[in-house]
Amino acid sequence: MGWLWAIIVGFVLGLIAKAIIPGKQHSPLWLTTICGILGAIVGNAIARAAGVEATSGIDWWRHLFQIVAAVVIVALGDMAYMATLGRDKQRI
Repeated sequence: MGWLWAIIVGFVLGLIAKAIIPGKQHSPLWLTTICGILGAIVGNAIARAAGVEATSGIDWWRHLFQIVAAVVIVALGDMAYMATLGRDKQRI
């Protein structure tokens, strides 16, 4: 069940990150989801390092770290996708 939640959270974080990043992203949905999953993992690690991993109530700081990490990773993933596989798709 943990993997299912990781995929759902990664999907949602990836879509939020794509909405925040200005311009058009060319990466496919599966890559956005993987980058969102990685953003959640990195955001949790940063929250743990900052000492705000578990707070009473809603963990706003952890969610903020996850979104920021997802934005960075989705942007980097889109640039890597366009640099490698996206050239052919850009011509279409």
